[in-house]
Amino acid sequence: MDPAAADAIARTREWLEKAVIGLNLCPFAKPVLLKNQIRFQASTARTEEELLHDLRLELTLLADVAPEEIDTTLLIHPQVMNDFLEYNAFLDSAEELLVELNLEGVIQIASFHPNYYFADTDPEDVSNCTNRSPFPTLHLIREASLERAIESHPDTAEIYKTNIETMRRLGHEGWKRLFLPTSGR
Repeated sequence: MDPAAADAIARTREWLEKAVIGLNLCPFAKPVLLKNQIRFQASTARTEEELLHDLRLELTLLADVAPEEIDTTLLIHPQVMNDFLEYNAFLDSAEELLVELNLEGVIQIASFHPNYYFADTDPEDVSNCTNRSPFPTLHLIREASLERAIESHPDTAEIYKTNIETMRRLGHEGWKRLFLPTSGR
């Protein structure tokens, strides 16, 4: 594997373990990680067209493989869509691809980005960190798996509120400390 791709995967996995699972931002992530059902794929795309090609391959693969083998995919693309507004606009093309592949309602795409910010928030608001990843990342999620996870969770409507509270307690400095090397602490 290319060293840059390996680094992108390692840093994304660290983010998943320390932030998403460690802070319980997504209560559904830990079981699929423990079962080794998350596919981490680093794209070498440098253009929107190349990324759409890689996304097509990953969507097709996820649709064709049993959930026990791959339940969800993180398509990491460090060399393209680094501008958040450009990335956000690209999500429309990603959704159009879902429709073209007849996967709407089968797979959904969640978005993560180093500069992610929610509409109507200040880009510097720490609550935006709930969707901030080391690299632009498209999270491909099986709808059936998501529905089962939601059914087993007592109150999914509260997850985002709890996440905002967690981020506000942690603050920007706490967020940064999550990703410091563990030796020397």
